[in-house]
Amino acid sequence: MITTDPIADYLTRIRNAQMASHRIVEIPASNMKKKITEILYNYGYLLKYKFEETENNQGAIKIALKYDPISRLPVIHELLRISKPGRRVYKTSDQLPRVKNGLGISLVSTSQGIMTDKEARKKNLGGEVLFNIY
Repeated sequence: MITTDPIADYLTRIRNAQMASHRIVEIPASNMKKKITEILYNYGYLLKYKFEETENNQGAIKIALKYDPISRLPVIHELLRISKPGRRVYKTSDQLPRVKNGLGISLVSTSQGIMTDKEARKKNLGGEVLFNIY
């Protein structure tokens, strides 16, 4: 299956797996998705992840979703795609959005790679706002 927007597919797979209360979700791999997965893991939105090789050489990312131990609700409350193939959204470093007044993060594709809005502001970089997570 070929998707025209692989990042939207990535976010939708995570969203759907959480709604169905799945523990693990498998996503086709790419370098961009691997970087996004690492950032989400470092910020505590994912429990674990593993990159696996497949016979078609594309690879897969297995993600263990994180749930609150007491309420059993997902840690990720909201995943919102900002820049889409039909409407790209670019912001300078001082225009980057603050998600839920700093409680969430926004992922930005800059000239130095994918990073959070906070890192991009520190480095004074702008770029394409990929999505917000809270």
